[in-house]
Parts: sequence; C-alpha cells; structure tokens
Amino acid sequence: MGKIEEGFDELLKQIEEIKEREEELTSEVLENEALLLRRLAEKAKPLVSKLGVTLLIGAKSDASGQMVETRFHDRKMFVLGKTDPMPYRPDDMSKPVNSQFCALSEDGKFIELMYSTVGPLTDSYENELTAEEALDLYGLEILYMLYKAFEQYLTDEKEFVTALERVISFMMKEEEGK
Repeated sequence: MGKIEEGFDELLKQIEEIKEREEELTSEVLENEALLLRRLAEKAKPLVSKLGVTLLIGAKSDASGQMVETRFHDRKMFVLGKTDPMPYRPDDMSKPVNSQFCALSEDGKFIELMYSTVGPLTDSYENELTAEEALDLYGLEILYMLYKAFEQYLTDEKEFVTALERVISFMMKEEEGK
C-alpha cells in the first residue's frame, strides 16, 4: 500500500506544480496578448490578401429580399469575431446596428464593421481598432480565431496535396496498364 500512496502523492504534487506553471504562463500571455495579436496579424497579412474575403459595404434589397446593387470592400479580410451589436452606429445615431464584427484586413489592420438595415438599404460603418481595443471589445476569441484560421488552412492544404498525390499515382498506374 505504501508505494501506491507514495505514487499517488507524487501525482498530486506534479499536478499542483503544473497548475502553478500554467497560471504563470497564462498570466504572461494575458499581459502580452495585444503584442501577440499584433505580431500574428503582421505575419498573417500575406495570407489574408490571398485567402481573405471581400466583405459587403452596402446593398439594396429588392421586393423578394434579395440583395441587389451590392458594393464590396476592395481589400480582403478575415472575420475574427462577432459581438452583441451596439444600439446605434457612431456615425449615425438613427441607424441601429444589426451585426457587429471584428476583421483583420490584408494590410494587417483590425477593422470593426457595423451593419445596419433600414428598410431596403443595408450599409456599414467601418472603424479601425488597435489590437488592445479589438481584444477589449471581442475578447481572446479573436486571437484564437486567427490562429485556427491558419491552422485549418494548413490542414486543408495538406489534404489537397495528399489528394493530388493519389490522383497522380492512380493516373500513373492507369498508364502502366495500357
């Protein structure tokens, strides 16, 4: 029994030590989260310009609700987070905010987009944010989403390369069989 209890006590000790280290590291990350977000955004710029999407600036809706006369941003962005919308837009207090997002633009800037729909018109307000402001408004989720977006891209690229290798292998076998 003694050795089992000693082993168990050692496990508990190691768990306590790892928890203390986890708290230290978490504290360090939280103290430097804006710096980390800025650095990741800078590194992400080339892929945002290649893989990002062009987001809506504004549009009109026809009688069936379909958007027509759409206008899009000329730069690409990654949407990183969403928050509960503000009651109204800073540029026009008569326009309620229906949706509010944080995006990373291809120039490495954090952009807050607020969309309003009044009658048949949908338009947006764009506000540039610092990394600190983005984290304050949208939380650590945006840091996670930035990382996950590129991790998913890598996974997808690996799967695509594997699929291409299989196709080429199959084609070569077909050629050999002729």
